[in-house]
Amino acid sequence: MSRRNLALLAGLLGSVASILVPSTAQAEGHAMLIVSRERLVVATPCEIGLYLHDQLAARLHQGQSVAFNLPPGEVALRLATLGTGSCQPGIAPPSRQHLSLRAGEVRRLRIAQDASGFHLLAAPGRP
Repeated sequence: MSRRNLALLAGLLGSVASILVPSTAQAEGHAMLIVSRERLVVATPCEIGLYLHDQLAARLHQGQSVAFNLPPGEVALRLATLGTGSCQPGIAPPSRQHLSLRAGEVRRLRIAQDASGFHLLAAPGRP
């Protein structure tokens, strides 16, 4: 196995570990934010960009999730399509959603879409 593949595997295992071990958020006084793009819920083949405080933080394809360890407090989130052609975001900036995170909290959200665009909804928790 090449060094590049080993590095990629190590990065993936680290990402999975951060999702599977939410106690690290509690131990460090941080909150964990998990955002999922479930298959067939959002009717676009485009990547969806997740922005935290107006900075692109993740690109999500169908079926992908991302997790962030964040300090407690207010978080400004917005979603927009990424790419070229029909995937280019429109002229008007996407609306922001704000949420407040508490230390030790694990918040799960999923991407949804309606006539007004993309937004985040609470996702069912895991047992």
